[in-house]
Amino acid sequence: MKRKWFLLGALLALPLGRGLATEVVNPRLLVAIAVDQFSADLYAEYRPLYTAGLKRMSSGVVFPSGYQSHAATETCPGHSTILTGSHPARTGIIANEWFDQSLTRDDKQLYCSEDPTLPGSSLAHYTPSVRFLKVPTLGDRLKQVDPRTRVVSVAGKDRAALMMGGHHIDQAWFFSGKGFSTLPGVTSEVPHAVEELNAKLTAAMRDAYTPELPEACRSRSAPISAGPRTVGTLPIRAAGDWKGLRASVEFDRATTDLAIGLIRELQLGRNEATDVLSIGLSGTDPTGHAFGTEGAEMCAQILSVDQNVGRILTALDQTGVPYAVVLTADHGGHDLPERNRQRGFEDAVRVDPMLSASAIGKRLAKRFHLREPVLLGGFFGDVYLSTAVPKARRAAVLKAARQVYRSHPQVAAVFTAQELSHHPAPTVPVDEWTLADRFKASFDPSRSGDLLIALKPHVTPIPEVAGSGSVATHGSAWNYDRRVPMLFYRPGLRGFEQPLAVETVDILPTLAALVNLRIPAGEIDGRCLEIDPDQAPRCPKRP
Repeated sequence: MKRKWFLLGALLALPLGRGLATEVVNPRLLVAIAVDQFSADLYAEYRPLYTAGLKRMSSGVVFPSGYQSHAATETCPGHSTILTGSHPARTGIIANEWFDQSLTRDDKQLYCSEDPTLPGSSLAHYTPSVRFLKVPTLGDRLKQVDPRTRVVSVAGKDRAALMMGGHHIDQAWFFSGKGFSTLPGVTSEVPHAVEELNAKLTAAMRDAYTPELPEACRSRSAPISAGPRTVGTLPIRAAGDWKGLRASVEFDRATTDLAIGLIRELQLGRNEATDVLSIGLSGTDPTGHAFGTEGAEMCAQILSVDQNVGRILTALDQTGVPYAVVLTADHGGHDLPERNRQRGFEDAVRVDPMLSASAIGKRLAKRFHLREPVLLGGFFGDVYLSTAVPKARRAAVLKAARQVYRSHPQVAAVFTAQELSHHPAPTVPVDEWTLADRFKASFDPSRSGDLLIALKPHVTPIPEVAGSGSVATHGSAWNYDRRVPMLFYRPGLRGFEQPLAVETVDILPTLAALVNLRIPAGEIDGRCLEIDPDQAPRCPKRP
């Protein structure tokens, strides 16, 4: 009897809100879901409408202010941070595309997920590869400890699948224009789930697709003009329009179908080692580019993401294996300037065409009597000084280029490669980083430009809208492009919400701690987050 009263007293002495610690069961399947262009603003805006997967993820551990810390808020750099624990400065993935003037091919522009050593490779015609990723992913690290770990990656974009999958992917599937394909030499036998989905897509594309606007989105259905285009209402996808498929709710639905098919067919999580599955739901990004972030199109898209994530979680439940899921995004985004101005953002404009690297380079060529091109690049981000500029004149031309950029009213800051090379690592929380800190985090001296340009907030780097082109984009160093949600979930986890700033590079060490994977100090930029308040601390003690 005394023993019973002793146990009861011990229970009552526990801190309020905590029970007896249950036995920790390590996940046998780690799942990372990246929703392309899913900003923290979008997550918060639609949170009251979630009924399925995003609602369930929101019952777990919620970090509403996660950060893609760096300035180059594009798809490839963002995905490279999620399962590596490292900023783009360390991963080497500084942008979706960059210039390498040492290439022997005529095309000097590289794609982040190509192998330029292959014959005939170019920016337009490349073979997907993870060659440029300088660091290991979670799957790579787990395989190093136990080769029985299986790494599977599925995404709407090749760069999403490869940057999260890593160097030792067992199965990599991504949309390649008219179906899902894989890397050469990776998968000897095509899974039935892939064949079934590709056949289903081919059949579906024979007919037009008329989407149904959810009731909750009807108040957002209002046309707005952007050049020759009108957006704001759900479009009908024409039969055979594979490009239009990417900006419809069909796109993520297909990726989800394939992910679920592979979970079942490959029996993920039933191995003796921990498996890793990464899923890139890429459809929000083409939707944002084609229609903006605040219309009926995006509303329908986000609610479809909610449903797709719900289907993934249900499929994971059905496996019966212990699992853990993290959901985040590669970057954020903001709306088209025409609609932003209607909502009071008077500084929302399209970029001046004369800010292009080619236009400024033309001025410099005339001033210094040089042959064009003098500058290589776009409207912002990395700008390269042509190697054809004589060595004796390079410093003067670069100084003049910087002055031209800095004098333009749409430019917020200009950094030189030399400045960023010597800029110290920030020691303050990520939400207090300066512009220089943000550019430093995606600066690689072997790949970055000679100048790095920051446009002012709400300047959209699309000077004119073509008939079928993008109306909005991302890529800036501002928080609407940097802030993303970070949501952790596992069955039985008691959820909480932590509003302070965290980083996507914190995801790798957090997941690694769940499976007792040791990450050597100094190899990554992220820190482990304690996400289970009912268990003993999992994160290694900091020195």
